[in-house]
Amino acid sequence: MYHLVFPAKYRRAVFDEEVDMVLKDICLEIEQRSELKFLEIGTDKDHVHFLVQSIPMYNVTKIVTIIKSLTAREIFRRCPQVKKQLWGGEFWTDGYFASTIGKHGDEGKIANYVKNQGNEYHKLHDDRQLRLF
Repeated sequence: MYHLVFPAKYRRAVFDEEVDMVLKDICLEIEQRSELKFLEIGTDKDHVHFLVQSIPMYNVTKIVTIIKSLTAREIFRRCPQVKKQLWGGEFWTDGYFASTIGKHGDEGKIANYVKNQGNEYHKLHDDRQLRLF
């Protein structure tokens, strides 16, 4: 399991109710087409937190690449106003934060940290039911 944080480009506050729902839908579509499971998705105004489970053959870079590329392309397509807010450029910053989470250890602590650290954190998706790959 991984805790991933992706800031929007220029730390712009692009996440509103519409973008949040589009992001959630895209992530659930990714889940159906790849070996990723989104345990939790949450947004603050300018960044997103993911708790993601994956198969061991996917390294962190591959997971980040899948999520960033597909979500950016689809958000720009489904929410054209976001592309204007970002001056027609990229959706995500080049960097990201990633940490591993032990199965029995820190998942609850990370969830509480994520919930309490932001100003306006919105939990978009929560599915703790693990699936067999």
